[in-house]
Amino acid sequence: MKIPVGRVRCALPPSLEIAEAWGRTVTRQESQFSSLGVLFSPSMTSLLNGRSELESMNMVVLFTDFGWQGPYVGLLKLAIARYAPTVPVLDLCHDAPAFEVQCSAYLLATYAQEFPPGAVFVAVVDPGVGGLRPSLILRANEHWFIGPDNGLLDRVAARARQIQSWHITWQPERLSASFHGRDLFAPVAAMLVTGVVTPPQVGTATPFTFQNWPDDLARIIYSDRYGNLITGIRAASVGPEAVIQVADHTLRQARTFADVPVGQGFWYENSSGLVELAVNQGDASARFGLAVGDSVQVTGACL
Repeated sequence: MKIPVGRVRCALPPSLEIAEAWGRTVTRQESQFSSLGVLFSPSMTSLLNGRSELESMNMVVLFTDFGWQGPYVGLLKLAIARYAPTVPVLDLCHDAPAFEVQCSAYLLATYAQEFPPGAVFVAVVDPGVGGLRPSLILRANEHWFIGPDNGLLDRVAARARQIQSWHITWQPERLSASFHGRDLFAPVAAMLVTGVVTPPQVGTATPFTFQNWPDDLARIIYSDRYGNLITGIRAASVGPEAVIQVADHTLRQARTFADVPVGQGFWYENSSGLVELAVNQGDASARFGLAVGDSVQVTGACL
């Protein structure tokens, strides 16, 4: 079987003789990617020798609730580097709302659309890790997502024109009960991004299970370092006359911070198209007594 080296951008075991020139091929009958536990199939040969969607996967994107401090993000990147050392790894978010699967699902769906076709996301907000929840590969339009099948990918799937999903059946030699991001999701993402495997080789096709969640979520889904409060409501779904009611505060729309006096609260359409609550040069979270997961009420004109 011929494997174009230029399309398998990963470190192969020494047992495979690798041609040095880009675009040359190596031949090994029934070659086994022993370090991954994956057997190349005739269909894989066809995929590697031809043009495919997998070839456009040029980056791995990380979205987790691990936090920016501590060893977990570094260990996640190390797991990817073992299989895909030349592929860029981008940190989208590591302070997704901890344990808040629903809020994180709306946040992920919003930011994922910024990425180019072929991006592969490792998404981990997984309070049920090690339990009965399956692990999932999701293709949503031109993007790929690997993570727990717990609702985290629900909004991505719901907003996609076309989806396919697989439950991951492949298992590494080392699979801890509490760190599937490192031991399972990261290696699968790396194998997909390098074209070493296709989803059917590491998973079983399955219908996607949707949650009964609204198109827009009237809750706080993220609070940034300034205390600004991002909701799960797309601004396009409400009109500029809409009023946001939070506790005893009534917030009206403004275009941006400079359009209101210092210290005044307001809502605006943020740079990602979501309704965001803010105080000009102040902390909306402290002022309004709100945190991630809290509800807001929208009144007035809605589109």
